[in-house]
Amino acid sequence: MTYVKPDEVLATAVDAGATKASLSTTEMLVRGVLGGAILACATTLAYQATVQTGQPVVGALVFPVGFVIIVLLGLELVTGSFALVPLAVLQGRASVRGMLRSFGLVLAGHVVGAAGYAAMYVAVVSRMGTDTENPLVANLVQIAETKTLGYEALGASGLALVLVKAVLCNWMVTLGVVMAMTSRSTGGKIVAMWLPVTTFFAQGFEHAVVNLFVVPAGMMLGADVTVGDWWLWNQLPVLAGNLVGGVLLTGLGLYWAHRRGLEALTGRAALTGDVTGAAAQVAAPSSAPALQGA
Repeated sequence: MTYVKPDEVLATAVDAGATKASLSTTEMLVRGVLGGAILACATTLAYQATVQTGQPVVGALVFPVGFVIIVLLGLELVTGSFALVPLAVLQGRASVRGMLRSFGLVLAGHVVGAAGYAAMYVAVVSRMGTDTENPLVANLVQIAETKTLGYEALGASGLALVLVKAVLCNWMVTLGVVMAMTSRSTGGKIVAMWLPVTTFFAQGFEHAVVNLFVVPAGMMLGADVTVGDWWLWNQLPVLAGNLVGGVLLTGLGLYWAHRRGLEALTGRAALTGDVTGAAAQVAAPSSAPALQGA
């Protein structure tokens, strides 16, 4: 049996949040760079699948490959941290300062990783700027403009819309992080996290790390979008919405749903003198990468 019960999953999530907050500056930055680049690469795979088949759902089905790689290799996604690290703070396993430090450093790493991949992908898809007829070029330009100017055209309603889509997005993304903890087998983890991540991408919700690649790539390819358009009408409200979705809908939601079970687990751990926390009792060695990833 590889299934892990919800109470134990919550204990593992708290342990994972504490681990994230305790990483060194170098670890946070490097894991953030790799996480941003890998997710950007998965995004271009999804867009290519969509363009080739004409079916957006096909792109949504392949997109989670990047998320899986990040989780299994123990890399970082700030959107996942939005659910896990606050849980560690709530349980006294991390400080607010440590949480904000984690968010800031990982996000900085994402900017470097996503922008670096964007520059390389633009060179490839445009054949070093000599081919603008590739349908993927037009696709990226259109997406970048839709994600910024499309919301701007709606004014205040556009800001509200992008915020709601970001909340819903990170509800699913953070559920993917937590679902990976419901199994001790690699195959089980992959299947469990694939489901909610496909759900968010198929419905066009807004993910901050994806957008750190998509909008700059579209701008490099000629999208009529300024840096101000990008951050005001997309990046900042999406980050805010992702934070709300991760903290409230997943982190605090699961905490209040299974708080009594968590208290029972941590109480037993204290009685047995287990200073590493209850999660160490329920996480098999094969699940260790997932304790830190995403």
